[in-house]
Amino acid sequence: MLLLPKLVGLALIVLINSDVFPLNLQPPKVVVEYGAAASVNCSTTIDLMGMGWEASQGPVDIMQHKVYLHVIIYKTPESVSISIVGHTGPMIESGQYELQCDIQNVAPVEFLTVSWFKGDTVVENITITDHIKTPVNRSSTLQISPSRADDGAHYRCKAELHLGPEGPQPPPTVTSDPLNITVH
Repeated sequence: MLLLPKLVGLALIVLINSDVFPLNLQPPKVVVEYGAAASVNCSTTIDLMGMGWEASQGPVDIMQHKVYLHVIIYKTPESVSISIVGHTGPMIESGQYELQCDIQNVAPVEFLTVSWFKGDTVVENITITDHIKTPVNRSSTLQISPSRADDGAHYRCKAELHLGPEGPQPPPTVTSDPLNITVH
């Protein structure tokens, strides 16, 4: 079992006396929550001189073959909150306002989608494209121009990590408390 607190890269080093390389990793890709354990089975049909895992450190001076294990370490957001930027009090009908969704301590952000809701209706989905692997804070904004019919409307935002079929299902999700707007 591998404990993955701060793993950046991992390679399986296999020392063999053969040009044939029948090595199988199951699963070939691991998605694991930060601080959790993961298990990968390595199997082969040939006799080995040695086998072991190596973190990304550099080359070893022996004839060797490497098989790389794709590891995604994720961190569900600590919190998600919504606010109105630069405004307090009631909104004016047809005015322009900006809502901001703050997502705290999430990784990796390249798999993050922010969904904006008005009531139970999705207003917008935004996919973050940064390739940062360590936990960071991110914000997303939504422009609104409310009408009188929007008085009392509830807005919220949801941060969701779409980690693919190897990741947890359903995807890790954190939703803000609703923001109620008043329109005059």
